[in-house]
Amino acid sequence: MATPVYLFRGLCILVLGYGHLAFANDVSALRRVYTAEVGVKEATGHNDGRRVGEYLRYTGLGEGYNWCAAFVSFCFGRAGYAEPRTPWSPSLFPGNKVIRTKKEVLVSVTLKREPVGQQTPRAGDVFGLYYANLGRIAHAGFIDRWAGNWAYTVEGNVDNAVVRKRRPVRTIAVIARWTAD
Repeated sequence: MATPVYLFRGLCILVLGYGHLAFANDVSALRRVYTAEVGVKEATGHNDGRRVGEYLRYTGLGEGYNWCAAFVSFCFGRAGYAEPRTPWSPSLFPGNKVIRTKKEVLVSVTLKREPVGQQTPRAGDVFGLYYANLGRIAHAGFIDRWAGNWAYTVEGNVDNAVVRKRRPVRTIAVIARWTAD
């Protein structure tokens, strides 16, 4: 008779304590995961700390490395997605996942409307910033909200923490969608 009680308790723990696993491939679950990470800080400001270490270990690295892409990958994993799983920000933007590039973003800002046929960025999409000095995408994070000329984001490895930011859309080089439409 005790078995049904234990099964019920286990189910409650799964749904309440690990709900992100119960709703795999759900954009709202992904959003819950990445917003729950806001406020995580590095221990000493050198890409370290308990939680930052978890992000990096999820992608096969130890502490001490830039971790914005590892943060993105970790959040997808916690939300039940198998991919992406990379610490390298350019790898978050394979051609089959890209929904918008800088050229398309600039057209939407200039025309004050979405280009025909373009997908509007939404919560859970991944953005990338291009660093001219490196000649590549060198920072990534989550779009949380897209509003006109502004993107509201959640991103890691900014000021040694996971933070919310408001970025002008013209600064975003590329946007990828890893979630199902």
